[in-house]
Amino acid sequence: MKIGLVCPYNITRGGGVQEVVKALQLEFTKLGHDAVIITPQPKEPYTFRDHRVIFLGTATDFKSPLATTTQVSASVLTDEIDSLLEYEKFDVLHFHEPWVPVLSRQILSRSTCVNVATVHAKLPETIASRALMRVVTPYTKPLIRYIDSFTAVSEAAAEYLRSLTNEPIQIIPNGINTGHYRHPAHLADVPNGKTILYIGRLEKRKGVKYLLRAFQVLQDRQPDARLIIAGDGVDRVKTEELAEELGLSNVAFLGYIDDHTKLQLLHSADLFCSPAIYGESFGIVLLEAMASGLVTVAGNNPGYESVMTGLGQLSLVDPRDSKEFAHRMELLLNDVGIRDRWKKWAKKHGKQFEYHKVAALYLAAYEDAIKNQL
Repeated sequence: MKIGLVCPYNITRGGGVQEVVKALQLEFTKLGHDAVIITPQPKEPYTFRDHRVIFLGTATDFKSPLATTTQVSASVLTDEIDSLLEYEKFDVLHFHEPWVPVLSRQILSRSTCVNVATVHAKLPETIASRALMRVVTPYTKPLIRYIDSFTAVSEAAAEYLRSLTNEPIQIIPNGINTGHYRHPAHLADVPNGKTILYIGRLEKRKGVKYLLRAFQVLQDRQPDARLIIAGDGVDRVKTEELAEELGLSNVAFLGYIDDHTKLQLLHSADLFCSPAIYGESFGIVLLEAMASGLVTVAGNNPGYESVMTGLGQLSLVDPRDSKEFAHRMELLLNDVGIRDRWKKWAKKHGKQFEYHKVAALYLAAYEDAIKNQL
């Protein structure tokens, strides 16, 4: 098949959607399909290898309802789109986050091939978000008629889509290359004592302030415990100030880290914590920790609940409850029997999210959509 993977975000930057799109492009290519990524032209200089990419239009900074700033498409000339579609002659166009302005809307309205959509994000359960949905629905609902097949990464992500259409929605999870996380070449040097690790953005929905408060409770009972916070974001200064206010001595803020450092940290820590309170539709960071053999505590939001099933439910906690959060960290740090059982569960559970399996599900969805169009 000739497949176009439409990514509305700057593909040269990190992000869950970008990583999924790049991984699918590689998997489809391995299987002999002609797959290309279609994405906005970045504003800044970039180096990009290993993927076939077509850049369209220009990108602009955009602050999402989740308080995350990213780059999305600002505008594309229709003649440019028509020329692309005529030249490439796609069998399938796969639109990731089709509601994000404006690339998908412009291509969808001009596409004559099969169009498949995947929804990744879940809006917060807030009054402001419900108000936003009422505002954006007149923009998103007209796009439904151009889409031949609907998918979402979880039931949490599908929630808004179900309000727009009665068409069936297939749940296809995000994926992971587990081999990438199994055996790092060199481990990071970590001081003695139990080490808790957070990797992610520093912004409200990620709940890092609750991790700090729970760590304060834990540190009173386990003074040798250490907390490493890797990542940057709009709340970095506030987060560092809170750590000082709480009198936390064993907390290190690393800022942005590269992939090699992330692998080192995942293999040298004792516990991974991702205390997100809302806005998570899935939880790729949880899969990364699982694949690294790192026991995890996670916020009990709907997206994380879709990943942490079975024995993994033991990892879920209300981040706002500092005492319970601290107790769960202490349990999963120190109980050898539970840690061993958790790791066995994670190793088995994580196999279903291998990218080659996720890619096969999407290819089957493409084939079904093509048959239905005939």
